[in-house]
Amino acid sequence: MRSPTELSEAFRERGLRVTPQRQLLFRLLHGNAAHPSAEGLYAMASEQMPGISLRTVYQTLHDLSELGEIQTLEFGSGSARFDPNVDDHHHLVCDGCGQVRDVQLDAVEALTPTDGLDGFLVAQAHVVFRGRCVRCLPDQT
Repeated sequence: MRSPTELSEAFRERGLRVTPQRQLLFRLLHGNAAHPSAEGLYAMASEQMPGISLRTVYQTLHDLSELGEIQTLEFGSGSARFDPNVDDHHHLVCDGCGQVRDVQLDAVEALTPTDGLDGFLVAQAHVVFRGRCVRCLPDQT
């Protein structure tokens, strides 16, 4: 994801409004490795700017996604998560607390299916590792 200043410029170039609320969201997302949900981002933004609307958060996330500045992640847990890291990477998801972390995986090309494709061209693969983070593991003592 580009810097907040660069995002403001990109929004203006596309005729999108750049409001103080959007600038706050740009700052909150920039370098954010927590993969927040819209509701989580709204809670963070509300602390700094009471009165910001959830609709503004959703619209800004939609616009950032359309510009290719964030990834929208669906892990089957109800709420989409948003990732400002648009580089090629994969994810660890804790089934206990819902934490999402980035992880690198070498040789993902080797995961391409060898049968059943019936002319389907695989363009990319995303791997999600599910399990429990260290905080959610049962006590081993």
